[in-house]
Amino acid sequence: MELTLLETCLLGAFVFCLLVQLYFSLFVHLKLTSVKIDEIPESALHPISVIICARNEVKNLENYLPVILAQNYPNFEVVVVNDRSWDGTSDLLERFLKKYDKLKVVTVAEGDKFIAGKKFAVTMGIKAATHEWLVFTDADCVPSSPNWLMGMQQPKNTDTEIILGYSPYLKKKSLLNCIIRMETFFTAVNYLSFALKGMPYMGIGRNMAYKKSLFFKNKGFAAHMHIPSGDDDLFVNANANSGNTAIRIHKDTHMWSEPKTTFMAYIRQKKRHYGAGKLYKAKHRVLLSIQYIFQLLFYGFGVALLCFNDTLYLALGIFLLSIVVKSFVYIRLLNRLNYGELKWWFWILEIILAIFLVINGVVSIFVKKVAWK
Repeated sequence: MELTLLETCLLGAFVFCLLVQLYFSLFVHLKLTSVKIDEIPESALHPISVIICARNEVKNLENYLPVILAQNYPNFEVVVVNDRSWDGTSDLLERFLKKYDKLKVVTVAEGDKFIAGKKFAVTMGIKAATHEWLVFTDADCVPSSPNWLMGMQQPKNTDTEIILGYSPYLKKKSLLNCIIRMETFFTAVNYLSFALKGMPYMGIGRNMAYKKSLFFKNKGFAAHMHIPSGDDDLFVNANANSGNTAIRIHKDTHMWSEPKTTFMAYIRQKKRHYGAGKLYKAKHRVLLSIQYIFQLLFYGFGVALLCFNDTLYLALGIFLLSIVVKSFVYIRLLNRLNYGELKWWFWILEIILAIFLVINGVVSIFVKKVAWK
């Protein structure tokens, strides 16, 4: 078999794209499959302030806030920031205040100055927090166990100033839900794995923790207050390093969250995330761009090679090799991160997700509304 120059170039590019992907799979993500999972501490070391920002979340607060207030932790408070809600959230929180002594409510009134979406609400919650160690989640989240706070508490190592947790989405019966959960899985694998390698670049506000003093020492969100997102990932990107950041992936520390149920709601969510990503440190933007671009090029070159008889079986063989290697890594991680039921479809979902993210990126250009709520 003699290949033409075009076929040779396409095949070489296809193989190179595979090698780039396998670098991230085998030399970055693989460590997460075997890293020792810290056991939940048996005792509490320091008091905790949990911060939840809510805007028109009456149903979610009614369902999930009592679960958080019932955590198995001796000394903690839950600060709920009611950000200009009009759906009955205020009445619900007033009732809960009479019932739960660990609850503290901060109200952001309509017309307050310097309001910049969720970041203003988070800042108000941090200012109202009594304790140094802050744990963050959202109103539509429910902890996987009563020991969530016990696992997310400040470690004995006082050098640790940031803890990155894991927050999977609840399962629903739809293709969109599978795509959302797979995208969340790959995002989590990436930021947790890079944190293990000493290069933390983001965290998820649904499940993370850091010191109150760290927030004020670095002027909070001042550097990116002008964009609606980034209260979690941009803060971590600016302040996390190899010496002050730890991860928590014990099953008791997972924080389950309600997923978006419509395509447009998900598009708006991703649009906010794209806006924050532009402000990541240059080295992180380069790494993430390489991952994304070479994954798309891999599929693009593969499809092109399928159009030539001489390279058809070579392309299929290389693609099969990629499935085998990725299965070795990601099926283990799907089981470890509570998404085991997706392992039978992960390689199909990976392709669908790649296509979806391209469509998402194009459509999001025309979606202008990027407000928090």
